Amino acid sequence: MKRARVLLAIAAVVAAAGCGADPAVPRTAPLAAVNPLPPKAHEITAPPAVDSGCDAEASLRPGAQPGPGALPAGSTMARIAAKGRVTVGVDQNTYLFGFRDPVSGQLEGFDIDLAREIARDLFGDPNRIELRSVSTAERVPALQNKQVDLVVRTFSVTCQRRRDVDFSSVYYKAAQRILAPRSAGIRTLGDLAGKRVCVTFGATSSGPLFTLGNRPTVLGVDNWTDCLVGLQQGQVDAISTDESILSGLAEQDGNLQIVGDTLGFENYAVGVPKGQDDMVRFVNGVLDRLRADGTWQRLYAAHLAALGPSPGPPAARYSG
Repeated sequence: MKRARVLLAIAAVVAAAGCGADPAVPRTAPLAAVNPLPPKAHEITAPPAVDSGCDAEASLRPGAQPGPGALPAGSTMARIAAKGRVTVGVDQNTYLFGFRDPVSGQLEGFDIDLAREIARDLFGDPNRIELRSVSTAERVPALQNKQVDLVVRTFSVTCQRRRDVDFSSVYYKAAQRILAPRSAGIRTLGDLAGKRVCVTFGATSSGPLFTLGNRPTVLGVDNWTDCLVGLQQGQVDAISTDESILSGLAEQDGNLQIVGDTLGFENYAVGVPKGQDDMVRFVNGVLDRLRADGTWQRLYAAHLAALGPSPGPPAARYSG
């Protein structure tokens, strides 16, 4: 009998505890979910330097193109061949152009295959290449510090950048537009007034946003996938950059759409360390081959078909 009373008493205590009846136990309010901004994200308060004073698209004319094993002694190409591989700065976060395939774990995209074509003409082997991931803001420093031999990373050629690095001829032209959720009510550039728009540090994409009558708040991050996550979490209202990059982001989220008029155009070229004229001419010889033998069209069909019918490779402009 005494054992039964003890068990009943224990049961009562447990039941009271389970119901939260003990007034000595403090109650805490449920916490709201926190979606932190990406590391280093902050507002950009001034546009990039005005781009003027040069013919940004003009590059050095290629000469007779040396083949693998016949690279001129003492040339930049011979130095690269001597180390056995070409080191190229690329992206791993921009779907369609340079991204890491989640299944294979390999870097793929239009820019990746274009870089491999340069390796093909240097070595006779497209796999004699070291792909090194660099952020938008790291492209110029990586070339200046000789951390890479080339940069092939949706790298827009500008007069400002030409002061620090050299460029090949243009291999792709892209219009800058806006990416926003379908439900956001953003359809035109005017709808960006008072909104938060994401760009990457070091990109030229912020410039046109500062020219809008009622300009939005411009938030900078390291990579375009950071912008995509910020948009999905409601930390920004839109993303602005080249339509080619935006299309890759939209492919990853059907709730997003590209809207608005064109804000400007960007011209992608291969970045080369300053003063390596022989390498600029060599890369331009590779690009001429890609235009002429159909390789450019093949790479477009393999990687960029989501952008619509191929516009064809842009014609090269040479100035010396």
